Amino acid sequence: MSTRLAVLLSPSTRPGLSPPSERGASLVEYALLLALLALVCVAAVSTFGSATANSLNSSAGLL
Repeated sequence: MSTRLAVLLSPSTRPGLSPPSERGASLVEYALLLALLALVCVAAVSTFGSATANSLNSSAGLL
C-alpha cells in the first residue's frame, strides 16, 4: 500500500470519524457521566424526599 493511500484510508484523516479507540473512550465518558447524574438524583431524592413529603402532607391536611 502506498503512503498516500495509507494516509487517505487512515481513520484519523477522514472527516467526521474518530479512531475506534477514541470512540470507545467517548462511550465510557458518557457512561460515567450518566452514572454520576443518576447518583446525584438518588442523593437529592433521599435528602429532600422526606422533607417534601412532610410539607405536602401538611398542606393537604390544611385543605
